[in-house]
Amino acid sequence: MGRRFLDTVDSTNAEAFRIAPSHPAPCWIVAGEQTAGRGRRARAWASPRGNFHSTLLLHPSEPPATVALRSFAAALALRDAFVALTDLPAVFTLKWPNDVLLNGGKVAGILLESATAGQGVQHLAIGIGVNLIAAPDPAQMEPGAVPPVTLLAETGLRVTPEAFLNALAPAFSRWETTFTTQGFAPLRLAWLAHAARLGQPIRARTGADTREGIFDTIDDTGALILRQSHGPVAIPAAEVFF
Repeated sequence: MGRRFLDTVDSTNAEAFRIAPSHPAPCWIVAGEQTAGRGRRARAWASPRGNFHSTLLLHPSEPPATVALRSFAAALALRDAFVALTDLPAVFTLKWPNDVLLNGGKVAGILLESATAGQGVQHLAIGIGVNLIAAPDPAQMEPGAVPPVTLLAETGLRVTPEAFLNALAPAFSRWETTFTTQGFAPLRLAWLAHAARLGQPIRARTGADTREGIFDTIDDTGALILRQSHGPVAIPAAEVFF
């Protein structure tokens, strides 16, 4: 996979879509800082220097629902990279749908965006942000949200963005190979083995609708299965609160 390092960019996902027509091969884009970084639901994403701001540009051929499952490959690759760098496997967990937790705090997030062509996906941008040395002010977070943490503060380890990519890129390649050759099943099992709050009460909010129940599992489409008194409910997309 190719690599592009930029000093400053508005958003690595936006840059991925700009270069996509002229870059048919997979490519990692890493920026020293983002001036208009964003997370899920168009939220602003703080992007100070020293943190990891990156996007992997892919040109997948599967149907959109299958392409979207790469968020789980990215989460697993992130966890593998953290463990390889810290040798602390017990402290990293995965929060549905697309966050990585360190000692229960959010250390990394994933944002998938795609450009469609007909019934398929023409370009896929897998945006990844990691709090290597800095995190947002917890007072600015949404009430009930998982508090942000940094790799440096929690482990004492200072990692450069380049060093983090050197751990992340091969980890993602391994999961991408597994996904394209074996399907989602092995990723689902691996993700569940590291899932945060599995078997415990959670809240899942979709718009104005909030549901409470036991985090039972994820199904073969990646949807969260919430066990409520009247039975299991499949939730394909939501904000999860502990």
